Amino acid sequence: MIIVSDKAKARILELKKEENRTENENIRVSVKGGGCSGLMYDLGFDATQADTDHVFEDKGVKILVDRKSLLYLAGTTLEFTDGLNGKGFQFVNPNANRTCGCGESFSV
Repeated sequence: MIIVSDKAKARILELKKEENRTENENIRVSVKGGGCSGLMYDLGFDATQADTDHVFEDKGVKILVDRKSLLYLAGTTLEFTDGLNGKGFQFVNPNANRTCGCGESFSV
């Protein structure tokens, strides 16, 4: 399961409105190879749901995760920060052994 913080939910709803996204477009979270720690998060809107996708819903936000990425993302919380140290979505991942300074990549 992926948990969505209240701030992340609010920002997702703002982005949907700003970008004129449809109700059929959900959040897709995936993990790809790359970054300084070996794995990178990928986050975006997606209207396509594959048969092999795992679907989670938290606080009314529907999240799509492919089977491979689920192994790395189980128990992760999606946060949004707008503080002095940067603005954007952050992943609080209990499976990550190491993360890079920017928080965009990790290793397990």
